[in-house]
Amino acid sequence: MKRRSLTDRIYLVLKGVAMGTVNKIPGVSGGLVALIGGFYEEMIYTFQKFNLKALSLFFRGQWRAFYHYTNFQFLLWLLLGVVISYFSTALLLDALLAYSEINVWACFFGMILASLYYIRPQIQKWHPSTYSVLVIGMLLGLLVSFSNPIPENDHLIYVFVCGIVSVCGMTLPGLSGSYLLLLLGNYSLLLVDTVNQVGEIALGVLQGNFEVLENTANQQSMTILLAFVLGSLTGLVLFSNLLSYLLRHYKSQTLSGILGFILGASRSVWPWKETIYQRGADGHIVLTTTGKPKIEAFETFWPQLNESSTWITLFFIIAGSGLVAALEWYGKTKIQR
Repeated sequence: MKRRSLTDRIYLVLKGVAMGTVNKIPGVSGGLVALIGGFYEEMIYTFQKFNLKALSLFFRGQWRAFYHYTNFQFLLWLLLGVVISYFSTALLLDALLAYSEINVWACFFGMILASLYYIRPQIQKWHPSTYSVLVIGMLLGLLVSFSNPIPENDHLIYVFVCGIVSVCGMTLPGLSGSYLLLLLGNYSLLLVDTVNQVGEIALGVLQGNFEVLENTANQQSMTILLAFVLGSLTGLVLFSNLLSYLLRHYKSQTLSGILGFILGASRSVWPWKETIYQRGADGHIVLTTTGKPKIEAFETFWPQLNESSTWITLFFIIAGSGLVAALEWYGKTKIQR
């Protein structure tokens, strides 16, 4: 495990904030942020280290060995940023989506476009199997983006499975965990209602009001969140081990599959689309469409360039691309040092 400077730690926290922020937004993947930020492979290999050997070191009280073996320093600062995001930037992003949804999606769309440009050179060998995986990845991405949601279900086993599935957003760039939760019907239950209620419980306990722990509804929310967290941890271990193996032995095919999936799933982040989700009459966030592009946006695109709103949207696409370019430049500068 390499030693990290204070600057590296701050950047890791900020990257965690970025991951946590976009993980809450349907259509955008935290794994894509990791890939753009240049720490995707380290993140996957770190998650892979949480295995039987790590458990043995932990329960035998060999804390220092556990700390070094699991690269825990990296994970600690990254997860700190993720936690911070849920109480700061994720709330801000929710407000921005309500205020100017099209420009938020435009920024994300620009980031995805730029990421495709920078991912492509990482694929060192192109041959029939690489192209085949690229096409398969693209088809899977399209399949996910065209899928329809199913009703909400708070059964603990189903919530556990939701945790396993949703963690794909951290491990697979282009696959949004929040979007998968929307399709599974539990986005509002797990990322809005339960999180908000548990936050209120935590605030009450900090204020010395322990009666909130005796409330039946609060106990149910904590149980649901626990099942979701356990499912997420299980998914992290399973997917990270699988991806770690694929990156070591089939790196070009794995990256081409990820590239194809990002291409296929990017339609759900197309700025000029119908609203992906909104709050229904019962207060729950529901999927109103699957991000079907507005055909008239293509037909009247050039005349709309005279409208300031379209220019602003294009500006945000360029800004998102510029952000990725800046991160890539920073990564190369750091390596040269």
